[in-house]
Amino acid sequence: MEVKILEKSDDKMKFLVEGINPALAGELRRIMMMEIPTLAIEWVDFVKNDSVLWDEIIAHRLGLVPWKFDMKFYNLKSECKCGGKGCVHCQVTFSLKKKGPCMVYADDLVPSDENVYPAFEKIPIVELMEGQELELEAIAELGFGKDHVKWQASVVGYRNVAKIKIRKGGNKKEYADACPRNVFEFKGGKLKVKNLLDCNLCLQCVNLSKGTISVEPDESKFIFKVERTSGLKAEEIVLKSFEILSKKLKEFEFDLRKLK
Repeated sequence: MEVKILEKSDDKMKFLVEGINPALAGELRRIMMMEIPTLAIEWVDFVKNDSVLWDEIIAHRLGLVPWKFDMKFYNLKSECKCGGKGCVHCQVTFSLKKKGPCMVYADDLVPSDENVYPAFEKIPIVELMEGQELELEAIAELGFGKDHVKWQASVVGYRNVAKIKIRKGGNKKEYADACPRNVFEFKGGKLKVKNLLDCNLCLQCVNLSKGTISVEPDESKFIFKVERTSGLKAEEIVLKSFEILSKKLKEFEFDLRKLK
């Protein structure tokens, strides 16, 4: 398996994977979305709420705030040495006390760990009018997107790389001009594939050429696009997903050997 990074930023990542099949590609996507542990608020205890929103709505909004955190420091409660009782390595506590008039933002919550903070500071929670107060305490812990969307690490899409063949005949320039992704180049009376990775298999050139051009999906090459929805960087999500996939394959191989 070979991986080539095509685009990268903290929020998004695009990469090419060669040497896998559709089943592994689908599993890799599911892991990046549903099986990367992220931090989200799970419990909210309201001391006072004079706002126009019910406690449940504010708690729901708080739960969807993505938090940046140190992956190496925090553990899942089920795997923590405290036995799931709750400690500094498996949960973060927050406190909030605001009085209107003001807008309450995600960064108004004061965490027990200064290294934990919202991925986007000015996420609005609720607006307080004159004389209204909001006071609460909250607890965040690690979880998986497969259990609740608030723990979903990213949004991921993928597609096959195309296999393109060009045969003799036809109006080559017309085919090149018809491509919406500028995949082809017509030069010196010849049609060549210029940007193969940009082909999204729309088959417009195939329908126009009536057999002169054939486009098929390469079942061993895939382009992934990852956009984070959590406090983790896109690169962290991708690296962790390959780590989890590798572990799953080793466990599957071990189980197969036991059947022999």
